[in-house]
Amino acid sequence: MNSSGTGIFAPMLQPVSDKMLVEIADEFGSPVYVYHAEQIAARYNMLTHAFRHHPTRFFYACKALSNVNILRYIKRLGGLLDCVSINEVKLGLYAGFAPDEILFTPNCVDFTEIQEGVELGVRVNIDNISMLEQFGNVYGGTYPVCIRINPHIVAGGNYKISTGHIDSKFGISIHQLRHIERVVKTTGLNVKGLHMHTGSEIKDVEVFIRGLNIMFDVAIHFPELDFIDLGSGFKVPYSDDEQETDVNLLGERVAAAAAEFEQNYNRRPEIWFEPGKYLVSECGYLLVKVNVIKQTTATVFAGVNSGFNHLLRPMFYEAYHRIRNISNPDGARRIYTVVGNICETDTFAWDRVLNEVREGDYLAFSNAGAYGFEMSSNFNSRLKPAEVMIEDGVARLIRKGDVFEDLLRNQVV
Repeated sequence: MNSSGTGIFAPMLQPVSDKMLVEIADEFGSPVYVYHAEQIAARYNMLTHAFRHHPTRFFYACKALSNVNILRYIKRLGGLLDCVSINEVKLGLYAGFAPDEILFTPNCVDFTEIQEGVELGVRVNIDNISMLEQFGNVYGGTYPVCIRINPHIVAGGNYKISTGHIDSKFGISIHQLRHIERVVKTTGLNVKGLHMHTGSEIKDVEVFIRGLNIMFDVAIHFPELDFIDLGSGFKVPYSDDEQETDVNLLGERVAAAAAEFEQNYNRRPEIWFEPGKYLVSECGYLLVKVNVIKQTTATVFAGVNSGFNHLLRPMFYEAYHRIRNISNPDGARRIYTVVGNICETDTFAWDRVLNEVREGDYLAFSNAGAYGFEMSSNFNSRLKPAEVMIEDGVARLIRKGDVFEDLLRNQVV
């Protein structure tokens, strides 16, 4: 039986209607980020259903979207929290998570940040030998610790989002296991968990199983484990022809592999996952207004009142986002290059077929819930947008948009 959430399967929801999105843009202005709460619940319940055959817990990777209203909603669903900075930890505590409901996995931080995590009482996950030695010398066996392993598995949509390869800065190499054992023996570390994360956009279930088997091989060196954390990387579709991770098949394979391992391990460690994009990507929309239609000898530009200062993923990862004209959904189909208003090359989409776009129309970017607002900036002294959450059919403001004074707030004059 799953240890968290409702365990009730829920199908994917229909996208928020164009009419409602236009009303939100009219009411709250644009650009604006919009999040559909029930879509998060649908994805969360898919996971709890898929992994119901083995004790499994889900720690939401809040780096994807850290608005405290989103965090509180996920806590209501039964989810736990994965944090990568001490301020994410503090946001989680502020949102109502108990310390033992938070897993803290920092990378390349000063040891004082890890100590602050200990002082706050959260679960600590360490990903390099140096920090592991310092932790052991200070805390020994008095404070439980998780160790992040790099399994040297190349996984994910591209090298930028793969974190388990041999050149990755994340995790302690699987080939340094003897060194880890020496540190544990010397300092008396109380190792309660093992962790790995190979990347994002993983469609092949076998990648997870290969990683799980590596973790089982490591686990026999640590006889008191409470959990094995496989990170995440579940793929959600961004375009119509993309395949998502078959979490139901994965749940069956994980349960079978775990049952076999536990026969000899004499304990039943929980399996943990850290879904971020999987939970919030589809819930989000970025609504923008078309400022100008500009025809050149090469293309027709639809220039919008946003840019990579609001949605960086297309420029940073070459990520694809569906775009639709929500003001003219029945217009003739035409080809546009959608660009932003930043004084840099900020092309959202080349040669995209859209319903006829007119100046003043609203466009909606889909799959904007993960790493959208979270990676936004004030580049070109542009203002960050507002955030709106739809729950039970009602849209409410969960973050005000910037005003000019916000640009000056921390400047010393």
